Amino acid sequence: MKSKKIYIKIALAALLFTGVSCNDLVDMKPINEISDADYWKTPDQFRLAANEFYTYLRSFSDILNDMPHADRRSDIMYVSGGSTFSNGSNTVPSSDGNWNTAYTRIRATNYLIEKASSYSQPNDIKTFVAEAKFFRAYTYFDLLQQFGEVPIVTKTLTTTSSELTSPQNSREEVVNLIVQDLEAAITDLPLENAIAASDKGRISKGAAQAFLSRVALYEGTWQKFRGNTARANTLLDKAISNGDEVIKSTQYELFAPTALGDSAQKYMFILENQQSNPANITKAANKEYILANRYDFNLRQIRMNVTKATLNNVYWVTRKFASMYLCSDGLPIEKSPQFQGYKTTTSEYQNRDNRMQYTMMVDGRYYWNNQNPGARVTWKGDAIDIANSNGKYKSNSNTGYATQKWATERRLDDNQEAYDYPVIRYAEVLLNYAEAVYERNGTISDLDLNRSLNVVRNRVNKSMPKLSNAFVAANGLDMRTEIRRERTIELYFEGFRRDDLIRWKTAEIEMPIDIQGIQWTGTAYETYWPSIKNNVVNGVYRIETGRKWQDKNYLLPIPSQQIQLNPNLKQNAGW
Repeated sequence: MKSKKIYIKIALAALLFTGVSCNDLVDMKPINEISDADYWKTPDQFRLAANEFYTYLRSFSDILNDMPHADRRSDIMYVSGGSTFSNGSNTVPSSDGNWNTAYTRIRATNYLIEKASSYSQPNDIKTFVAEAKFFRAYTYFDLLQQFGEVPIVTKTLTTTSSELTSPQNSREEVVNLIVQDLEAAITDLPLENAIAASDKGRISKGAAQAFLSRVALYEGTWQKFRGNTARANTLLDKAISNGDEVIKSTQYELFAPTALGDSAQKYMFILENQQSNPANITKAANKEYILANRYDFNLRQIRMNVTKATLNNVYWVTRKFASMYLCSDGLPIEKSPQFQGYKTTTSEYQNRDNRMQYTMMVDGRYYWNNQNPGARVTWKGDAIDIANSNGKYKSNSNTGYATQKWATERRLDDNQEAYDYPVIRYAEVLLNYAEAVYERNGTISDLDLNRSLNVVRNRVNKSMPKLSNAFVAANGLDMRTEIRRERTIELYFEGFRRDDLIRWKTAEIEMPIDIQGIQWTGTAYETYWPSIKNNVVNGVYRIETGRKWQDKNYLLPIPSQQIQLNPNLKQNAGW
């Protein structure tokens, strides 16, 4: 396997930096405590140290658990019992592992950068320094999204360092450091097609540019919707230019094999090198993942029960999200004559964006999982497949809306899934670009829509009309709403929705809305699912009420323990 080496390196890094290794030197102490006389003498040693950083990448645990960016903390997904971060009832914690972990990671990146400054042949290790800067920026952006202003540390500290009691740096200073690190990394990172097969999975120039487009769009819109137009425009220009560079590089493309047709996006998310789709397409065909947390069935399994958790189980889709899918004529359900209403359990799925039926589950259809029986056999959906299926889905539990995203159809034991997690994918870059252009200029040309948003929309909706200025005007639509709709639909269950509502400053409107399920009154559900009758309000199944969002919720509180350790830290407003 050509890419075996990167999986082994990532696994080794996980062992290396937890002090569990067969290497005697590493067993003695962590890399950032090894003496200069022992280490930092060759490019391979810098490479090995940089391997640790790849364990920092987001993965399935970040979206399946109650983590800072998980959709379960937003308005489009619900988990039984709710989330205090979703309904606005979270309080100030004494400690926060995300804060502590972030600064541990920043220390590791700083240490490599410091050691590189005295290396005699800097050109030989510039890529690993660039990786360190990328991951320092990556970690600071995570802190920024959660806490806003945080202390900047760009050198390794000792127990007597004065920086241990430094106050937070301003939001502008934090963002400037992130941008500075990413732009420096871009200069020294290789294009995707220049990365050797044995190193596939390492950070590319395109990955850094794509991530900068994310950062600049986030902070650009944060500033715009809080009245700082000049700062917003500077950052939105960076989002546009970096997104444009990724597009023009032609290094990436949407995953859309003809053999998979409208189901291409569905199978991209569960793509393995063992047969995991009807066309037996492997990971080599996926050029959409610009940066991924990489897994392999033989070398590095996910080791989470992804399929059992996601297929009609823990994660409940809300009515709000289901209603966002357009009809096949490109119009919202409230405007489209193609919308079939709610009379039956399947009518609302008819004539809709194809992503709806391949992301959510439709009542009465057969589905497969990793069980035996329950998994695919022929991959044809024929009598043999159906006989071995998980049976017909019934939409009479949870919200009545269920997800199938991230659930494999191939036979394997629990916790053995090995599809990659897309940290950055090309579809996001295209959507970043479209939004940045619109928010920077107050308008977007059809040309820009056709090279970005429409490429994403029409991937599995070949006959759906493109979004255009004429289409928006003719149908009384709002361009910003449609750009945001496309983003929410495409990036569902990937950890973007909460952050998007925060940067748009619409969380105060969207988050307090009741969590709802299916339309009940006047539909087949009255007899199909009678047990929820007492929870029906205005004809709709109501799941959670009393939700709130205050200004303070736009940032998480600084852990009280950190303020005790450093009295110069100030608590975020309202906490």
